[in-house]
Amino acid sequence: MDQKGYRRGSFQSATSDEDMLEIAGASMDFSMADDDPPLDREMGGFPTYNGGGMNGTSTMMDFLEEPLPGVGTYEDFNTIDWVREKSRDRDRHREITNRSKESTWALLHSVSDAFSGWLLMLLIGLLAGSLAGLIDISAHWMTDLKEGVCLAGFWFNHEHCCWKSNTTFTGRDKCPEWKSWSQLILGHGEGAFAYILNYFMYVIWALMFSLLAVLLVKSFAPYACGSGIPEIKTILSGFIIRGYLGKWTLVIKTITLVLAVSSGLSLGKEGPLVHVACCCGNILCHLFTKYRKNEAKRREVLSAAAAAGVSVAFGAPIGGVLFSLEEVSYYFPLKTLWRSFFAALVAAFTLRSINPFGNSRLVLFYVEFHMPWHLLELVPFILLGIFGGLWGAFFIRSNIAWCRRRKTTRLGKYPVLEVFVVTAITAILAFPNEYTRMSTSELISELFNDCGILDSSQLCEYVNDFNSTKGDDLPDRAAGPGVYTAMWQLALALIMKVFITIFTFGMKVPSGLFIPSMAVGAIAGRLLGVAVEQLAFYHHDWPIFSGWCSQGADCITPGLYAMVGAAACLGGVTRMTVSLVVIMFELTGGLEYIVPLMAAAMTSKWVADAIGREGIYDAHIRLNGYPFLEAKEEFSHKTRAMDVMRPRKNDPPLTVITQDSMTVEDVETIVTKTTYSGYPVVVSRASQRLVGFVLRRDLIISIENARKKQDGIVSTSVICFTDYCPPLPPSSPSVLKLRSILDLSPFTVTDETPMEIVVDIFRKLGLRQCLVTHNGKLLGIITKKDVLKHIAQMANQDPNSILFN
Repeated sequence: MDQKGYRRGSFQSATSDEDMLEIAGASMDFSMADDDPPLDREMGGFPTYNGGGMNGTSTMMDFLEEPLPGVGTYEDFNTIDWVREKSRDRDRHREITNRSKESTWALLHSVSDAFSGWLLMLLIGLLAGSLAGLIDISAHWMTDLKEGVCLAGFWFNHEHCCWKSNTTFTGRDKCPEWKSWSQLILGHGEGAFAYILNYFMYVIWALMFSLLAVLLVKSFAPYACGSGIPEIKTILSGFIIRGYLGKWTLVIKTITLVLAVSSGLSLGKEGPLVHVACCCGNILCHLFTKYRKNEAKRREVLSAAAAAGVSVAFGAPIGGVLFSLEEVSYYFPLKTLWRSFFAALVAAFTLRSINPFGNSRLVLFYVEFHMPWHLLELVPFILLGIFGGLWGAFFIRSNIAWCRRRKTTRLGKYPVLEVFVVTAITAILAFPNEYTRMSTSELISELFNDCGILDSSQLCEYVNDFNSTKGDDLPDRAAGPGVYTAMWQLALALIMKVFITIFTFGMKVPSGLFIPSMAVGAIAGRLLGVAVEQLAFYHHDWPIFSGWCSQGADCITPGLYAMVGAAACLGGVTRMTVSLVVIMFELTGGLEYIVPLMAAAMTSKWVADAIGREGIYDAHIRLNGYPFLEAKEEFSHKTRAMDVMRPRKNDPPLTVITQDSMTVEDVETIVTKTTYSGYPVVVSRASQRLVGFVLRRDLIISIENARKKQDGIVSTSVICFTDYCPPLPPSSPSVLKLRSILDLSPFTVTDETPMEIVVDIFRKLGLRQCLVTHNGKLLGIITKKDVLKHIAQMANQDPNSILFN
């Protein structure tokens, strides 16, 4: 049960939600006996809890008498006790219900308490939707700023600048109000020098945006980097990371997300928007006592906030709820499902009211397809699923290898230089290619698009035969030179996106993975879609086409292939299934395409799982060593509790406290000489009969407070954990009664309990520790980290990889 302290040298002090911790290249030793670090500093500024255990009526009385501030709270980087938190909430709710019968005021208080959860969801939805709208508008404008500026008002992006222009539809991108940098500086936009100047300005703006982003993150909020979803999954499982969802993180992440997306790096804003929404949820929890003072209740709110984040990221409220349920949440009761739905609804409504893209849509790449798909097209759809699975597995392995190299070499010490180099390479390679120069969201929108009569994109430069056109539907046509050029450019864009995303995800700027993954799949899908379309056009008499694709018919929709490819690649990377299909369906508004999306998503998951079981977020959780107990994996080894518990053979005996025979000095000596987060309380050292469990933090706070405020408490005072203390001589100092902080119902298992049952108990009840007994006598203790290390050992992995690294 030995436990080391932190190597604190690489971390700043973190005492509240608003404080920041440097995580870039940081190292924390988490080789602990359990989930609490040694208490060597006070934790101020963070909400405290009342109550201290599950002691029935006695605990309830202590709760109402408002015991010491700090008792029952948790230190940074340790796991909450789900059972205790839920028990305290039940006690609180029972008391409010009982009091509501006494007076009208108490009844109103009861009603407001019940309504507070819905009010909190409303506020989270409004704030998350407003921030998402601000991020969308700012990112759109700053992305266009790399290529030029609007003379009618520098705050207009390219599209808004040309709204009032009198140009024709085909010349809509060349309105006189919008000037490229070469036109502004040189007076003309043609020629080699103008091209070089535009190239130079594009790279300079990209470098400025990305450098500003990484410097802001490094200086003010190191937790604002990355996507945030691995950490949010860990926090929702009960782990505490102070400052990760604080005010500074929210402000810096919102600003730097705009800068990072605008720089043209191969990243998206969807994952970070989940982090932003969870920050909103955590901050707004402080307005309501019920959520401020209970960590388990707060995690229910964060689950709903994650749903609101995906809702505004994709304009998919139902997909957001399913994403929170399938991918992020650890504990998701039915009440949280309803509240998540409401928060996602309000967030989507708020974003729709802001209308960031000016087209009444919630996302940039909303499309509608009208042509049905044929059963034989399932073959290319499944091929796209296989590609998505292979790409997902390749990306996860490559990205984790690169991130591990970043952590273990000097590369991690130079985050600013890394961002500078990757941005420079990305911008230099991106500008010559039209499809990498545009923002990734615009690229996906272009690839999803179904070519119409008025489309002037290169992707739609087919050889037109207007005699065969029926209404708005265009028949399959021969590809023109523009389509072939676009195919080559898209193939080059695919190669660039595949490799540059590996090095971009995980840098010290906000970086999401949804959009880059969708872009890779959309490019591959569009390439395959055009290939199938041309095959059907030139060989419509082949048996596979003859039954359903006659000459002059509109059979193949390349945009649909792009959409299926996007879903396949996103599924291969994240291993989402149900939520992914619903998100894609909400994006496109086409019910009839659910089957192709399901086929591709399921195929990509099967293929990726065959190569490696972990999705990208689980892989990053394991890389960082977060104490996350995966609920999806089965434990099938035949080990017993006695094989995992500590102390083991040849270890010193278990440190215990007796119920009524130890003095204050004895207990303080134990606390000083050990760094355990809690101690079993027994009847006597000889009997080892278990009485309960007391947390180290509660013990220290209670003794310190008693010395200051209670007369007669000295080092020789006896500490008593029972209702009736044994009689002492009249000359003895006062007795210190600490029964109120004792957990009288700690979870216990016998030494012969199979470990698969122990693992299930830890997963389903969210335990921090479990005591092991034999015939009622205390033998040892199993902590969450012991379980994680044992699982790693059984999987032939390094058990020390479960340290928060």
